Amino acid sequence: MTATRRLAAILAADVAGYARLIGADEDGTLQALKAIRAELVDPTIAAHNGRLVKTTGDGLLVEFGSVVDALRGSWLQARRLTVAGQRRSCTGLPCHIAAGP
Repeated sequence: MTATRRLAAILAADVAGYARLIGADEDGTLQALKAIRAELVDPTIAAHNGRLVKTTGDGLLVEFGSVVDALRGSWLQARRLTVAGQRRSCTGLPCHIAAGP
């Protein structure tokens, strides 16, 4: 039997200071996280041909078919999150994003 291999770029992202944010305002932080996922993160993943593999509360793993898509998607996502953090009064939800082949 021949194994099928494929290349993929994996993006790992999480909210920086999540425990502190949850401790300060649990309801507000969870609402902000849900809104940011729905408005920014999920559409960006889809627009760059990504596939959400796993969520971990404040983090997620995303698979992309190419490093270019992963980097474009993660850069755009980080840029939009920064803008969202300046726009939103409840939290800035800082994030850590790492992508690699």
